[in-house]
Amino acid sequence: MEGKSGNLEAAIDQLLNVEKQMRFAGDVAGTKKAVTDILQLCFEAKDWKSLNEQIVNLSKKRGQLKQAVTAMVQQAMQYIDETPDLETRIELIKTLNSVSAGKIYVEIERARLIKKLAKIKEEQGLIAEAADLMQEVAVETFGAMAKTEKIAFILEQVRLCLDRQDYVRAQILSRKISPRVFDADTSKEKKKPKEGDNVVEEPPADIPSLLELKRIYYELMIRYYLHNNDYLEICRCYKAIYEIPSIRENPSQWTPILRKICWYLILAPHDPMQSSLLSSTLEDKNLSEIPNFRLLLKQLVTMEVIQWTSLWNSYKDEFENEKNMLGGSLGDKAADDLRERIIEHNILVVSRYYSRITLKRLAELLCLTVQEAEKHLSEMVVSKALVAKIDRPMGIVCFQVAKDSNEILNSWAVNLEKLLDLVEKSCHQIHKETMVHKAVLKV
Repeated sequence: MEGKSGNLEAAIDQLLNVEKQMRFAGDVAGTKKAVTDILQLCFEAKDWKSLNEQIVNLSKKRGQLKQAVTAMVQQAMQYIDETPDLETRIELIKTLNSVSAGKIYVEIERARLIKKLAKIKEEQGLIAEAADLMQEVAVETFGAMAKTEKIAFILEQVRLCLDRQDYVRAQILSRKISPRVFDADTSKEKKKPKEGDNVVEEPPADIPSLLELKRIYYELMIRYYLHNNDYLEICRCYKAIYEIPSIRENPSQWTPILRKICWYLILAPHDPMQSSLLSSTLEDKNLSEIPNFRLLLKQLVTMEVIQWTSLWNSYKDEFENEKNMLGGSLGDKAADDLRERIIEHNILVVSRYYSRITLKRLAELLCLTVQEAEKHLSEMVVSKALVAKIDRPMGIVCFQVAKDSNEILNSWAVNLEKLLDLVEKSCHQIHKETMVHKAVLKV
């Protein structure tokens, strides 16, 4: 064993002399070969301690060439998976990390090393440490890193923040990715870089495609929005996943997603964006494959009062089944929110057909007590979803909007304009008939 160790040290010393001569001579190819040969000797001898020492020593040599350091880091990264145990692997990654820290020419390698170290920490259950490690690297500033690798790295940062329930930082990190990047046409041929341009490296083989990254991005955003119960944004995320060509072609994949879109559309509060999404979803031909949901959406579009008890009895089983579908359950509050949305829909329907109504009659139509009806109505007025006034002593709700003097005058002016226009048309018709009659008499 001592003989082998002596032989290794002698061989390394010989190569170190060669490396020194090449370095001072400015021979890039020769220096790169010398440093990689030194690492290869240590690796073949399975002397991991010596390998770490040589990496640090070679990187600190006076006037060490950038190309040599890059070659050395890239060579040592291939040995990470060959390490005998976890402790040795972590030690090697930390050594390479310290060597590459602060060096722009090996920033991509450093990012990949940190990603590997974070994965090890996560497997050990140290999610907070893994997330902190990943946040040290700002890959969006790396010009030479492939776009898909950048996106995959940021998505990993977001995922770890969500796992440690740091929702604020997860949102900040997610904003580094523009959703428009997923709509880029990947079929176009890549342009050859001009002289002086940064050469973009090819992403590693384990990096998913752009469309797969799109799905991962929206799944992470769904996790974030579920925390806030932001149903409309969750619906938009599922809509984006639904538009992915590979999912649209496979009924077993798009059916559960379309069901989720329908549920979250119903759970979302009434506003212009929700109405627009509701209309576009109803026009989808695939919705005819799940007629129950088509009927449910039709009920929401139709300006008629929906009976909550009959609706819940019809769709309770469907609602419970979502737990077993792709994407998990609809959330703890979903059943209560569904009832809220149906009540809101019913109030909007009543406001469309009545200008004034008693609170008692409104409560009967909504199948609620007077106190509950007043509470829901007040909440809708506060959120500006509806304009209404309640006369509590009289127990009357007025849905009419109070017009100011300018609006009243404008409406009168429009009415007068219409009246004069009708008078003019009538006079013209009378004159025409008189002329025709005179012409007939002359004949």
